[in-house]
Amino acid sequence: MGKLDAFKEIVQQGASTAELTWLRIGGPIDYLARPRSEEEALALLAACREDGINVRALGDGSNILVSDVGAPGLALQLCEPAFCGIEIDSPYVTAGAGAKLGRLATATASVGLAGLEGLIGVPGTVGAGVVTNVSTPDVSLGQWVDSARVATYDGKAFDMTRDEFVFEYRSSNLEGLIVLSARFRLEPDDAEALSKRLQKIWIARNQSMPELKPGEGLARLFKNPRGQSAAELVAESGFSGANIGGASVCESDANLVWTQVGCKSDNVKRLISLIQKQASERAGVELERELEIW
Repeated sequence: MGKLDAFKEIVQQGASTAELTWLRIGGPIDYLARPRSEEEALALLAACREDGINVRALGDGSNILVSDVGAPGLALQLCEPAFCGIEIDSPYVTAGAGAKLGRLATATASVGLAGLEGLIGVPGTVGAGVVTNVSTPDVSLGQWVDSARVATYDGKAFDMTRDEFVFEYRSSNLEGLIVLSARFRLEPDDAEALSKRLQKIWIARNQSMPELKPGEGLARLFKNPRGQSAAELVAESGFSGANIGGASVCESDANLVWTQVGCKSDNVKRLISLIQKQASERAGVELERELEIW
């Protein structure tokens, strides 16, 4: 493994991406690394750069589609305890990159801090969520970010403050960086009222989700075009309920792809391509993928 030999305790070779991603499909990744501290993560990144190994940030795999033959390089997953903490010092909340968005929403609402309750039921982690500015009809994560600790892919860490960020719809100027932790400034509110709001959002979000059997997966397909709904465009293009080799468009939310056992990555890619072609021809809209393809 070259310089990766020094990281045998945290690096796994040939890990199945089907077990790492929400779609439950995909071949092996060359290396999977789960560092136990910031120092270890930075040293690992530096070693990969020296060895010419491409690094990909994994998060919890909720928006990643991996080829059936697998992917080259190293998947970096910040899921160890050092990266999963949530510390509250009202009105500030600091969360590690590996903290789940739903857990962050629950933790902040329970102490009477408003702003992030709209993230309940949203898959993903804080690190990936900040980089992609994860957004729902109720919240855009970037609007609450006060500062962040980030790393370059060659292993250098530094801090960024609010005036250095640029957040746009489901994107930011943090792309190309790895978020190690983020601090949010929220608004004090009534904890009981926030709890009720959180529960209401949770119920509504769950109603659009199909019940998955073991081995089945689910992920969002497209970003919403400005002023339009991707789900409505997919449905209007005639793809609600469509199925290609076990890759199905959900009828309850046409912007979700549901993968059944035995589905191949290429089937999902084909479905995406057909939907994009039809949306372009029928509605003149170019649908941008939300799924990241490895």
